Amino acid sequence: MNNFQSIVSHFKIEGKIQEISPLGSGLINDTYRIRMRDADAPGYVLQRINHDVFQNVEMLQANIEAVTTHIRKKLIEQGADDLDRKVLSLIRTETGKSYWNDGQDYWRIMLFIPRAKTYETVNPEYSYYAGRAFGNFQAMLADIPETIGETIPNFHNMRFRLEQLNDAVSKDVANRVKEVKYYLSEIGNRAEDMCKGEQLHQEGLLPKRVCHCDTKVNNILFDEKGQVLCVIDLDTVMPNYIFSDFGDFLRSAANTGAEDDENLDNVNFNMEIFGSFTKGYLEAARGFLLPVEIENLSYAAILFPYMQCVRFLTDFINGDIYYKIKYPEHNLVRVKAQFKLLQSAERHIPEMKKIINLYL
Repeated sequence: MNNFQSIVSHFKIEGKIQEISPLGSGLINDTYRIRMRDADAPGYVLQRINHDVFQNVEMLQANIEAVTTHIRKKLIEQGADDLDRKVLSLIRTETGKSYWNDGQDYWRIMLFIPRAKTYETVNPEYSYYAGRAFGNFQAMLADIPETIGETIPNFHNMRFRLEQLNDAVSKDVANRVKEVKYYLSEIGNRAEDMCKGEQLHQEGLLPKRVCHCDTKVNNILFDEKGQVLCVIDLDTVMPNYIFSDFGDFLRSAANTGAEDDENLDNVNFNMEIFGSFTKGYLEAARGFLLPVEIENLSYAAILFPYMQCVRFLTDFINGDIYYKIKYPEHNLVRVKAQFKLLQSAERHIPEMKKIINLYL
């Protein structure tokens, strides 16, 4: 507590602290709830930023400041009330920054949003809410004047991920290439088609937008009535194709099995989830989307199982140096499950296109 008190003392918060305790179970940053003695004083959230993952903290915080400021402006224009519950609020330090470095770690503080909840459940109802929330998030940021930086370079760059795989194959440090020749062949057969986003961008046909890049149901806050309050966890907000937010959500939410399911019969692409998410997303986003973006939403749905398959395969060949594993074949099991999901999604492309047209 004393160490936390010292950290918090560098930020301009109101009132006296009652306690600081762990909040949530995030995998990247360490998060704490700050409760105040005065019942009328606002609560706060303290976070230690993972500097290994987000190496340019100044850029990271500048992104979040730009995004939250623009969203707040949009909400004011719309006549929204209760703004501090509908957009994250960063607390400044004594020197005016939105973060503080203690010589080793980077810290930030935000207002705590009261009477809010998150859900882990992925069903058609919450997939629809997620689609609307992330579509609205992109729509509000479609005209942001600031230039947003890339907090994790090449995070969703398909060409880059394939280059990493090719490099792993050429080195074959763990002598595993011989075990995965079938998957390497299947990945190679699809490689040109799967780099469509990068190709369209290179030709000047596909813009980069401000995207969330970590679209999960539990990155949305809901109020007491089950209505969406705001999108949270903005560390991965960066320029990308809109396919990132659309396809990344479906890769996990529309999978009927687990990401590392050993029983491939469990793994299929859930079209009910696809339909619900697409309906919500297009209701919120279709006003700013270009025809080329809408035409390729079905491509986005297969891109992300493919990309994750490539990433797991790369790590398996490299000897399991990136993803945590529970047993020696864990990454290979993940490869097989993601590839099964990809195949299932590919079979549904004609149906996906019909659903997309239905909600335009």
